[in-house]
Amino acid sequence: MLHEKLKNHHIILASASPRRQAFFKELGLDFEIQLKPVKEEYPPRLTHFEISDYLAQLKALPFKAALKPKDILITSDTIVWHNHTALGKPRDANEAFQILKSLSNTTHDVITSVCFTSLNYEKTLHNITTVTFKALTDNEIHYYINTAKPFDKAGAYGIQEWIGQIGVTKIEGSYFNVMGLPTHLVYKTLNDMANVL
Repeated sequence: MLHEKLKNHHIILASASPRRQAFFKELGLDFEIQLKPVKEEYPPRLTHFEISDYLAQLKALPFKAALKPKDILITSDTIVWHNHTALGKPRDANEAFQILKSLSNTTHDVITSVCFTSLNYEKTLHNITTVTFKALTDNEIHYYINTAKPFDKAGAYGIQEWIGQIGVTKIEGSYFNVMGLPTHLVYKTLNDMANVL
């Protein structure tokens, strides 16, 4: 299994997301969490998955100089793409309301990019899931924001939370990708890396 293949490697997960950390535990991997601040800005010419790819690679830069031969660094970024605009994390309840109101009764893309970096290897991949919401009432949106406080989530929602249970009418693609990590691709890529590193 993957755990055995990677037993001589040191996996560094550069993410404060409890959901991503939980995924790595559930995949049965030993890993260390390391965090380094990055200003998450991207060139305005970028669109769609180009944005999340760029940000995932950007998050790897502060670690590169210190990587050791057996290190595998994993960085990632998730955005919601709607009406030709990237929706990140809301700054406050008002912005969260505006984002969710815009997603109501429409379909959007959730894009997660993952960058794998070692001393002599770098690969960035992304996964796109299409999510459709029912028409959300103002009361439903306010209730969700007040109870869930979704300020750490791209697009101001977590599909695994109440809003996803009552609001999502259709999903095309990986559910776990919407939660923040395309686990099937991470598993496959780490298997591939274990065979070549």
